[in-house]
Amino acid sequence: MESRLLSSGTTGLPRLTRPAARITTVAVSSPATGGNLVCGRQLRPSLLNLHYSSPVSRITYTPNRHVLKPSNATASDSTGDAAPVGFFAKYPWLVTGFFFFMWYFLNVIFNILNKKIYNYFPYPYFVSVIHLAVGVVYCLGSWTVGLPKRAPIDSNLLKLLIPVALCHALGHVTSNISFAAVAVSFTHTIKALEPFFNAAASQFILGQSIPISLWLSLAPVVIGVSMASLTELSFNWLGFISAMISNISFTYRSIYSKKAMTDMDSTNLYAYISIIALFVCIPPAIILEGPQLLNHGFSDAIAKVGLSKFLSDLFWVGMFYHLYNQLATNTLERVAPLTHAVGNVLKRVFVIGFSIIVFGNKISTQTAIGTSIAIAGVAIYSLIKAKIEEEKRNLKSA
Repeated sequence: MESRLLSSGTTGLPRLTRPAARITTVAVSSPATGGNLVCGRQLRPSLLNLHYSSPVSRITYTPNRHVLKPSNATASDSTGDAAPVGFFAKYPWLVTGFFFFMWYFLNVIFNILNKKIYNYFPYPYFVSVIHLAVGVVYCLGSWTVGLPKRAPIDSNLLKLLIPVALCHALGHVTSNISFAAVAVSFTHTIKALEPFFNAAASQFILGQSIPISLWLSLAPVVIGVSMASLTELSFNWLGFISAMISNISFTYRSIYSKKAMTDMDSTNLYAYISIIALFVCIPPAIILEGPQLLNHGFSDAIAKVGLSKFLSDLFWVGMFYHLYNQLATNTLERVAPLTHAVGNVLKRVFVIGFSIIVFGNKISTQTAIGTSIAIAGVAIYSLIKAKIEEEKRNLKSA
């Protein structure tokens, strides 16, 4: 703001007056509209504890008082006219809904294609590496063209990301081991227990208070998964234990990812996690499956489907894997970890249904009932969780 030279009249020497207190305004956009970059880093609205009732919130700094004052004024130009509000900024829930839809859609396609590959190429460690490798190439290409711009990383942030990447790598590999060993529908039925593990970690590790009503709503999920597991026709212990390890790993990944998001946007966050996880997954793939792949693994797969389809399947399954996980990470940035876990379970409803239709998996009556009970438990959990959050918002606004 330029200082002004004010005159006392039409003639005579101009009189200098003390300028009014300068006001510096920093615009911070809501998560629905992205974030303003300040000094190369994205400001996190959660750190500033602002309200998102308007598309742009302002922090007004007055030197005389030395306080930060949030304001609900909308962005304006130099003439004082209000800037037009975009459609998606006005309805941010549509953006979040789109993220959930694309997350579900891409995950269904990934699971179907992934299982088809395992039917003729049963090497989960190598396929896990391919998933991550395709995603890493995608991230490096995106950084090269500046979409998005690569976020800088330092030693402190790397310390935060390494545990996340380790959990991501372990959860990813064990999921693929389970997918290769049992039916897709059964693996996702076991992984429906993720909200239970997430709630336990939130209370006993993060110290968050989980109401007893939420714990009780998770009981049908546990009972339903247990019923489905007892009579699952494709059951084996390798698939069951691998899916359980995956649940625990992804629970920790979600919690630590949420912490890391305070310093980095979700797109760059997942890119760095993928790169670290790739280096973690390569050694066991070489040690455990390398000799078999060189002796007959690759040749058998090419003989069954041909070289062109084999390479095409590996590329597309890796691309779908990266895109659905990227969208899952973007969605996690917008919601709480428990809400994300519930959404993850609802996604499994689509995956289970489509996998049964596509692969014609036969399931027993008890398995069908158990799966239905588990899904019903998730629905009850979601309603209770939404009610509790609504009551909290009402208390804050009162």
